[in-house]
Amino acid sequence: MAKLKKSRGNFPGSNAAPQSGSHQPSDNSAGELADLETIETAMEASHKTVVSRDKEIGEMAEKPSGPVGLDIGTSHIVMAQNAGRHINTVNQLNAFFTIPYSKFTKKILVENDITFYAKEDQFYILGYSAENFANMFNTNTRRTMEKGILSSHEDEGITVLQSIISSLLAKTDQQEVVCFSMPGEPVDGKASVVYHESIIKMYLASLGYRPISINEGLATIMSELADDNFTGIGISMGGGMCNICLSYLSVPVLSFSIQRGGDYIDSMVGASVGEPATRIKMIKEGSLNLARSPQDRVETALDIYYVDLVSHLLGTLEHELRTTDKMPNINNALPIVLSGGTVLPKGFQDLFEKGLRKVNMPLEISEVRIASDPLNTTAKGAMVMALSEEI
Repeated sequence: MAKLKKSRGNFPGSNAAPQSGSHQPSDNSAGELADLETIETAMEASHKTVVSRDKEIGEMAEKPSGPVGLDIGTSHIVMAQNAGRHINTVNQLNAFFTIPYSKFTKKILVENDITFYAKEDQFYILGYSAENFANMFNTNTRRTMEKGILSSHEDEGITVLQSIISSLLAKTDQQEVVCFSMPGEPVDGKASVVYHESIIKMYLASLGYRPISINEGLATIMSELADDNFTGIGISMGGGMCNICLSYLSVPVLSFSIQRGGDYIDSMVGASVGEPATRIKMIKEGSLNLARSPQDRVETALDIYYVDLVSHLLGTLEHELRTTDKMPNINNALPIVLSGGTVLPKGFQDLFEKGLRKVNMPLEISEVRIASDPLNTTAKGAMVMALSEEI
């Protein structure tokens, strides 16, 4: 059984005095000093709180004057920028909706500042505008991504995703750094993230940015584990998948993903109780409390599949830790930090800790904690990494 052992702030490198013979910057090491200042700025940003807002319909894309963090998730795309005492994030729904083309409809869309583009005989309505249309027609939006990566079932998925990104980021010639989130390679599926990463990187470069990618689990660590010297396990539990990363002093030692997340829970519960997945999602996000006994059959099913997801995740984590040949010699107990929309229901942390006690991890865990702002953690962590890469 995994042990939970309290131990914070004792990792190698924390409060360590300079060793004899260690390198000291010389008078002509201006570049090194600049690098140190850049890293200090990034570390300071990791302690800042997030001020978040949704993208307003009709709002122009921003042209940032500094590094940008970009969380490209199955459900939402979140842009983060460093702004004085805070990190500001803007959220856009990663979804679209199609309606038939007509000149009259185009005039109405333009007059109402609806985000869209036209192709052949269709209008592609983007982001939160798409959600409004779907609600009006009592149906579902379509997604550009499935299980954390570009959907192979949507012919226009790439074009739509690029258009949604462009609704947040304007074209520039400043070569600002954009650090965008990437899933780890799935261990329970045949999908690869190489194509997904390359498409996004090429598009951001075409907009005039300098793109770099960060594993989504590592982004969680960069956002939440500054006081632990960026050493621990970050787990981002989103809609399409769960991303896991073990980091030692900010270096990713092991990273992977499982292609189960909030969407998996919604679809399995819906199939079990004969309800649409969209209705299950509303109940899950609105009133689910995992700390109490289920009140009806929907809550019973949600409880069952939450336990199933956590059990699968922790079983996979134990297996990956035991079979990797990359494990460093870490004497201290490590924290686990959890982020993403799937961790939001009350009682989730207790459920996760109960699951952790049922597996036999090959290392000690000091604590499990929920990220300070689970929905914006990845974007914030990507922002921190982007600041550290600024020229």
